[in-house]
Amino acid sequence: MTLTQTLTLGYVSPETFAPLMAGFGLGFSLILAIGAQNAFVLRQGLRGQHVLPIVLTCALSDAVLISIGVAGFGSLAAALPWFEGAMRLGGVVFLCWYGLRALRAAWTGGAAMETGGGIQTALWPALLTCLAFTWLNPHVYLDTVVLLGAISAQYDPTWLFGAGAVLSSFTFFFALGYGAQLLAPVFARPRAWQVLDVLIGVIMLGLAVKLALM
Repeated sequence: MTLTQTLTLGYVSPETFAPLMAGFGLGFSLILAIGAQNAFVLRQGLRGQHVLPIVLTCALSDAVLISIGVAGFGSLAAALPWFEGAMRLGGVVFLCWYGLRALRAAWTGGAAMETGGGIQTALWPALLTCLAFTWLNPHVYLDTVVLLGAISAQYDPTWLFGAGAVLSSFTFFFALGYGAQLLAPVFARPRAWQVLDVLIGVIMLGLAVKLALM
């Protein structure tokens, strides 16, 4: 029985939404790990700067990539042998730059340590940084296009599995971006920002090394 037929009959069985829940669960587990993109969203959320555009950019980017994977274009990397290498190089350079920038911020401290009302960064540089974290990370393609795309073929309908994965992305990024404000009292102290910047810098440089050795 198709989803349309089930809804028409007025009965929704648990099996009907199994693909949706499977997509949500797998998508959420893949995105949950701390990485460059998540660390950036957390920082923007703590500072209360451009949170809505940032979380929308992340979630919509994931939605595009997941849709591509579910639509059956997971063979892009195989069709373009140079694609993975180019993305890896770009990711390594960008992660090194941002990691060193975070460590420098931790060392200098100052006005950048304020959670709100401090120095405001412009919207477009923040969005471009967010897009770089998303689209220059080869793991994003492996997780969304290849892995989710391949697993979606096991479910009927596949689009419902993809919808679950997209929903998990929106849920996670909005919770991370706006939930970060709950930690604002902690990060009112300059030392807390310094610790966060050190962690972010170490994560970025660690990811860059891992990416270079792949």
